[in-house]
Amino acid sequence: MSRYQKLIWALSATPFLLAAGLLGQPKLPHFADSASAGYVGNAACARCHSAIVESYRQTPMARASGPAQEDLISGDFTHKKSGVRYRIYNEKAGVWLSFERQGANSLSGKRELLLYIGSGRRGRSYLFSVDGFLFESPVNWYADQHLWDMTPAYQGVTEMPLNLPANASCLQCHVSGMQPPLKGTENRYADPMFSYNGVTCERCHGPGGNHVRGGAIINPSRLAPARRDSICMECHLEGNVAVERAGKHAYDFHPGDLLSDYVRHYVLAGTQQESLGAVTQVEALSRSQCKIKSGDAMACTSCHNPHVSPPKNERVSYYRGKCLKCHDDSFGAKHHAEQPDCTQCHMPASLSADIAHTQVTDHRIPRRPWTQPSSVSSDSDWKKTASRLVLFPDSGDAGSDTRELALAWAFLEQTGARDGKSEAQPLLRTALSQSPNDPILLSTLGYIEQKHGKVDVALELYQKALALDPDLVDAAANLAVIEANQGRLREPIRLWQSVFDRAPARSAIGMNIAKVLCGAGEFARARSSVIRVLAFNPDMAAARHLLQNLDRRPPVCEL
Repeated sequence: MSRYQKLIWALSATPFLLAAGLLGQPKLPHFADSASAGYVGNAACARCHSAIVESYRQTPMARASGPAQEDLISGDFTHKKSGVRYRIYNEKAGVWLSFERQGANSLSGKRELLLYIGSGRRGRSYLFSVDGFLFESPVNWYADQHLWDMTPAYQGVTEMPLNLPANASCLQCHVSGMQPPLKGTENRYADPMFSYNGVTCERCHGPGGNHVRGGAIINPSRLAPARRDSICMECHLEGNVAVERAGKHAYDFHPGDLLSDYVRHYVLAGTQQESLGAVTQVEALSRSQCKIKSGDAMACTSCHNPHVSPPKNERVSYYRGKCLKCHDDSFGAKHHAEQPDCTQCHMPASLSADIAHTQVTDHRIPRRPWTQPSSVSSDSDWKKTASRLVLFPDSGDAGSDTRELALAWAFLEQTGARDGKSEAQPLLRTALSQSPNDPILLSTLGYIEQKHGKVDVALELYQKALALDPDLVDAAANLAVIEANQGRLREPIRLWQSVFDRAPARSAIGMNIAKVLCGAGEFARARSSVIRVLAFNPDMAAARHLLQNLDRRPPVCEL
C-alpha cells in the first residue's frame, strides 16, 4: 500500500478554501424563509410602485437569474483544446447541455440545465444538478463577442470540466432569498434553493412585509454613506481577497448594515495595476478624481439609477447629463462639444483582466486614458510584486482584523499569487493567540504548516479544528493525507469518504480513496469510488484509466 500512499500528498492535498477568495462555513441565514423574514417579493411592491417595478424589470439586475427555458441562448461549438463539442438546446420541454468527443478518448452525455445566471448583457452561464449537488456549466455565453466558450477558469483545459460547484459566493449576487448550502456541503442546496429570480427590490430596500402594512422601509439614499455604499458593494466589490468575519457570512448582509461587519475585502497595494477585473467598479471609482474630490457626496447612484437602464440609443445623452450635473453646461459647450459621448474618452472599455471575451468600463474615469501607467507587464506580475494587502474600503478599524488579514495572506500564498517569505504564518499565530478556538484559523495554519513540511504540527491543528467543527471539508481531507502517509488506512478512508460524500466535485479525494483501497486489495470498493468520481467528472483521464485497470482480471492498480 505504501507505494500508492506516497503519491497522495503531491497529487491531492486540498486547499483550505471553501470558495475562491471567500472563507467561512455555511449556516442558515436569517432570510432563508422569506415569508417569515418579512420578504414579500416584487409583486407586492408593484401594487404602489408599478411604474418603477416595470422599468426595473428590464434592468440587468432584475434579470440576473431565472429558469433556463426563459430567454434561452442556444449554442453549438467545439472546444479545440479538449476536442469536446458542446450544444445548448431545447428538447421535450427542457433545456439541455450535451457534450461529445469522437476518437480514442470518446465521450458523450448530457445534463439538464435548470437555471441561468447572468442577464445576457455581458454574459450568461447555466446551472445543472447531479445527485442534488448544483454545478455551473463548463461553457459560458460571452455577449461582447457573441460567442460560446469555456468558463473563465477553464479556457486552457484539455479535459472537460463538469464539476465546477455553484458556490454561495456566486449565487448570492444573482438570486434573492437564497438558502446557503446544506450543512457540511459546498454546493448542495435545499429545495427551493431561493425565493425569487434575479435581484429583487428588497435586496436594496430590505424586507417589505412591514412596509406593505404601512411601516417604513429603507431608502438607501437616506443612509449614512458607508451603509449606503455597502448595498452596491455587496455585489460590485471583489477586491483581491474577500474573507468572512468570524461567525458571519456575506449572505447574511441586510440593507442598512455595514458590509464590513460581515466580510472584509483586501486589495494589493504598492504598485499600479494596468488592467481591470470584471468586478472592480467600486475599487476603480475610488481612484477617480471625481470620487476623490466629491468624497461621500458621490455614490454609484450619482451616475446609475438602479431602477432604470437607459435604452441603447439614449445612453450617450443620459450619461452626458450625469457628467454635466457637476461639470455644468458651459463646460460641456467648450470641452470637445463635437464629441457628446463623455465615456468614450473618460470611461473607455477594455478587455477584462480575469474574464475572457469581456469588456470592462473604466470607472477610474481617467482624464487622459492614453497615459495610464503600465509599470508591470501583466496582472499576475502585479499581484506578485505588490507590497501589502490593504483593507478596502478603509473602515477605520483595520487594527481589529488580524484574523481576516491572516486568512487573506494565506489565500494568496495558497494560490501562488504571492512570492517570498510568508506573511501568513506569523499573522495566523497571532490571530490564534487571540482566538485559540477558531476552527478556520486552526485549519488554515494547519495547511500552511503541512505545506512547509511540519506534518506533526499540522496534524494537531487539524484534529483540534475538527473537534470544534466536524464539518470542515478541507481540514478533514488534509488530515487524511497525513494519516495515509503515516501508514494508516481506516481513519483516512473514513475522513475522505465523509468529505467525498459532501463534496463530490473534489475528484482528487475520490481518487485517493480508490488508490488506497486498491492498494489494500479492496478492488470492488475502489471501483465504486472511481465510478462516483466519473459520475461528476466523466472526462477525468486518470479515473477512466484506473477504471479500465480495475476491470481487468486480475485488477491492476496502476494509474
